Amino acid sequence: MKLLDGRDIAQFIQQRHQQMVAGLANQPRLAIIRSADNEGAKRYLKLKSQYGEEIGAAVDVYAEQPGTLLGRIRQLNADPRVTGIIIQLPLPSAELTAQAVKAVDPAKDVDGLGPHSSFETATPKAALWLLASHNVDLRGRIVIVGQGRLVGKPLADRLEASGHEVVRVDINTKDLRAETIQADMIFTGTGRPGLIKPNMVKEGAVVVDTGAPLGELDPALYDRDDLTITPNPGGVGPMTVASLFDNLLIAAQQRAK
Repeated sequence: MKLLDGRDIAQFIQQRHQQMVAGLANQPRLAIIRSADNEGAKRYLKLKSQYGEEIGAAVDVYAEQPGTLLGRIRQLNADPRVTGIIIQLPLPSAELTAQAVKAVDPAKDVDGLGPHSSFETATPKAALWLLASHNVDLRGRIVIVGQGRLVGKPLADRLEASGHEVVRVDINTKDLRAETIQADMIFTGTGRPGLIKPNMVKEGAVVVDTGAPLGELDPALYDRDDLTITPNPGGVGPMTVASLFDNLLIAAQQRAK
């Protein structure tokens, strides 16, 4: 088994980010907007706030009701002190999510979720960074399980645009195993814990779980010696936070020109 651990490379990127912030004339500032009802987001917010503090970037969190959220986005779009804005999902409704993501200024959309964002979507970028850091090439039939806006859809779009063979499936696919068992590489991001079982993965496959913190890989998969696989925790998760702040610093550098 080869474990795709992201912790060491994320630490290296964080040190690089500290150096980048020290070289900027103005402190980068990230604004995070969350639903006031989304208490489950606190863990993610803590990780982002801690990362920002350690590299010298300011992180401000705004807890908003549905009626105030879009107004807050407009305010932050217009605020010259704000370098980047992210919407901490989920929001109370799909309609509000679509409106909020679209409302963020593309030049400040450092999560890369809006239709015209200037940045790569953070989690797919992190997953591909992780593979590259372990010298794992994209190859063969790539099955992407889950088609959400955070991971599955943008990752599939990017890989297809690069000429890779991509199969898009989700938890509602009639025979999910029939698709995954043929995959040379599997990326999963559905939010369904333990979804991918050992009998769904062929010998020698690469398996990348982006579903932190719950983990979408059955623990029994880690008993197989033939796989290249992400641990949980410590796989894509640490890289995603680093990827987000990489986009923030790109935004800061663009504004400084």
